Order: sequence, then structure tokens, then C-alpha cells
Amino acid sequence: MSNEENETIEKTGDVEVNGRKKGEKIHVMTIIGEIEGHDNLAANNKTTKYEHVLPKLAKIEEDDECEGLLLIINTVGGDVSAGLALAEMVASLSKPKVSLVIGDCHSIGVPLAVSCDYSFIVPSGTMIIHPVRMNGTVIGAPQTYDYFKLIQDRIVGFISTHCHTSAKELEQMMMKTGILTKDLGTILVGKEAVDQGLIDEVGGIREAFAKIHELIR
Repeated sequence: MSNEENETIEKTGDVEVNGRKKGEKIHVMTIIGEIEGHDNLAANNKTTKYEHVLPKLAKIEEDDECEGLLLIINTVGGDVSAGLALAEMVASLSKPKVSLVIGDCHSIGVPLAVSCDYSFIVPSGTMIIHPVRMNGTVIGAPQTYDYFKLIQDRIVGFISTHCHTSAKELEQMMMKTGILTKDLGTILVGKEAVDQGLIDEVGGIREAFAKIHELIR
């Protein structure tokens, strides 16, 4: 690996790898830590900055040499607006795309996991589905709750459109009690995410690369 590639990995967590065919290139992108959106997080937080990812996705779409995207996910969630924007961008790419959940895929990370053509999760990977939450001062008025419901409907609509779980099932998982001590929601581990229809298959990096090669062919 060249010094330039090492520097790119250190700065962005991304790398382009040569595929099995001569000249075939696959872009490997990581979504890690907390998805940072309209507000800057503390310097000691591991973050994925959406304003950095959006241009990369645009470049992947227009780069004739890039034939596919592998999205590696280990995120605790983050900014709802930014996460959903990234998921919409990934879903709209014309190139073959595969996602791999290797650790956590919580909250707004779920739309990113299902935004690809095919998805994998490692046996110990976890996904958390929970209602929309908001930090800061919230006005206790009917309009506030209507706004929360609107955001939640957007998220549920996106996820249900890009996986095998219905909107009704997602809402039931969001509002489930007794699993999360201080919150509503559902935790799915490995195969449970596949059984629920959120993820296509249990597998790791080997299976993910095999799938993207298959989709490129």
C-alpha cells in the first residue's frame, strides 16, 4: 500500500481496492462513530462528517473507473437529517453497492445499512430500532409531536422501502418496551436482523466482496 493510500485511510477511513478483473476498482467507505450533521461534535468524538461523504458519493457515481461501493458500518447513529440524506444518496447510486454491519448499526445507521443493493451483518453485529429523539429545548406543544411523527414516518418509509420489513413491523419494534432499560425500542443481534427482514444475510468481509463482484459482473 502506498503512502498516499495510507494517508487517505488515516484522514477519511476510505480506500479504493483493485477488483478481481484487471482495471476493476471498488470504493470502500466506512461509516463509523457518530454521524455528524449540522452541528459540530466534540473533538474527542469519533465521527463521520456527512459534508465529507456527500461529495465522495457524487464522485463515485461519475467515476467511470469505480465499479462499485462497499459500505462498512459501525455507528451509534447521530444526526437524523444528515443520516437520512446519506442513505438517500447511497440508494440513488447507479453503481452496485453492498453494506456490511461489523459492530453497531444503531438509530439513523439503520437506513444506511438497508440503502444498498445487498446487505450483510456479522454474527455479533447489533442493530437498534428506536423512536426519534431530540436534544435541547423542546416546546411541549401538539405541533412538536406532529413534527416528531413526520420525521419518524420519513425514516420508517425509507427503511421499509429498502428491506423486507413492513412499516407496521418497524413501528412495533420502535415502540417495544422491556428491552432497552431507559428507552423504547428493539435490539437485533446478527441473525435476528436477517430473520426480521432488515438485513439480507449473515456474513463478513469475504462474503461482502464476493457479493459485490457478483453484482458488478
